[in-house]
Amino acid sequence: MSDTLTPGQMAAAHAAAFTQSRPWNADEFSALLESPLVFAAGDARCFALVRVIADEAELLTVATHPEYQRQGLARACMTGWESEARERGAAEAFLEVAADNAPAQALYSACGFAECGRRAGYYRREGANPMDAVLMRKPLR
Repeated sequence: MSDTLTPGQMAAAHAAAFTQSRPWNADEFSALLESPLVFAAGDARCFALVRVIADEAELLTVATHPEYQRQGLARACMTGWESEARERGAAEAFLEVAADNAPAQALYSACGFAECGRRAGYYRREGANPMDAVLMRKPLR
């Protein structure tokens, strides 16, 4: 993780970006980052949190603060975390995204991810029906 990116900054960006679901708080980011298997890429404007276990990387979350969207930061962040994951031995990467999140799906597809499955009703939302998760995968080697 960048020395300038703190769990508090991650939580602030996550809260601004995730308005349909419960955003993660600073304590949750801190707890995840305590693991040597988890790392963050990016900065306070846009970051990704990733876990690498054996030869698989999992994108846990990515968030771009709304003030900085549509500037190419998320694509650059994707490239950065994928490179770090390769250095940590990952041969493939996985992620899940809400089926109604077309902008994120477009980003992931543009970065080489392809749908490999679904989880019905995975995302619970207050006052709304559950949303399916689209599972996506990308070879890293």
